Parts: sequence; C-alpha cells; structure tokens
Amino acid sequence: MARHEEIKNAYRFVGKEATFYDGMITCSTLVGRLICKLVWNMVREDNDAFLMQAVSGIPDNFNGKLLEVPVGTGVLTMPIYQTLPEADITCLDYSTDMMSKARKRAERDQIKNITFLQGDVGNLPFEDESFDLVLSLNGFHAFPDKEAAYREIYRVLKPDGIFCGCFYIQGEEKRTDWFIRHLYEPKGFFTPPYETKDSLKKRLNHMYTKAEANTVKGIASFCCRK
Repeated sequence: MARHEEIKNAYRFVGKEATFYDGMITCSTLVGRLICKLVWNMVREDNDAFLMQAVSGIPDNFNGKLLEVPVGTGVLTMPIYQTLPEADITCLDYSTDMMSKARKRAERDQIKNITFLQGDVGNLPFEDESFDLVLSLNGFHAFPDKEAAYREIYRVLKPDGIFCGCFYIQGEEKRTDWFIRHLYEPKGFFTPPYETKDSLKKRLNHMYTKAEANTVKGIASFCCRK
C-alpha cells in the first residue's frame, strides 16, 4: 500500500506547477477528469489502479540503479523517488522541455540522487547490464521505433533486473482507439504500431524469464524480470 500513498502524493503537484499533461495523467483536475472519461473511459480509481500496477515492481527501500524513460514532467515519479534516497536514479527523456519540469520538481523537493539526461530510448547511452530496474510510464505508445526501445531496455538491464511500466494498447476500448487514431496520431502524440493485450503478453513472456501484464481499459501495466 506504500506505493498507493506515493501515487496519491503525486496529486499534490497538480495546482502548483501543474501542466495540462499533469492534470490528464493524474486524472485530478477538472479538464483532466473530463479527458480521462471522454478519451479513456476512466475515472480516477481506474487511473490509480493501472499506475499502482505499473510501479509495483519498485521495491520499498530500493537502493540499486534505476532508469526511468521517459521521465515526462516527473509528476508521478518524483513522490516515489523522495522515498528512495539510497537509489542511483537516472531520468531520460527526448523532450528537454518535459525534462526541465521534472528537474525543477526534483530541485524543489531536494531530491539529490537523480541524474537527468536528454536522449533517445532507441539508442541508450549506457553500457550493457547497467541498471537493476527500468521504469517506463506512458512512453511506448509514443516511441517511433518500439522494437529498438524494447531491445535497448533489455540490453541495459542487469540479469535478474526488473522492467515495469504502462502504456496504451489497442483493441480494448473502441472509444479510446478512435481518439488515438483521429486525434493523438495526427498531432504526433502517439505513433503506431501498437501492442494488443495478447501481443504484449507474448512479447514479454518471450523476452523475460518472468512477466506479468494486466489491463485497465485501454492501458496495460506490466512487471517483468530478466
């Protein structure tokens, strides 16, 4: 239940340095709740459920090396990182604008054990088997080269390491699929092709020694061990 409290703590960011993205991703502002319902057919309880599943692979008192890609604005993960002072955390994002917001949050909350890097998930600037845990929240549906992203994350993960996160999957919510195809793709927010529930489970079970994936509406959450 500790992770549940940390997800709840993410909502305190909204209303301070809130962005449109923050309100949507936390389903906590009026506009955010409207979008969650309209596009994703979700209420806040649904949003909480997939987020808690997505971060369930991060152990309490984790003190290893963690890579988050993409970090986005950090609205969801900075409250978690506050509880992991012994961890060696690297946050990477292709968007310097998004990453600057995450950096400001880390500075405001005096989280000093994070390194921020601009970079491409399809060509990670790290040695093989560098990280004990890789976290990816709401990123894969936007990555233009998903195959490279899967390969690179696997490459930099240590044996017995954990890969966890969440992203959009196709075929679970017709409403969501319509909005993705007609709004999100034309604006460049999402990039096909997308996983389905079955294709994701097949892929993760093929790549990892242990993998679990669950769905909440059109979002899949997963936790794998290399």
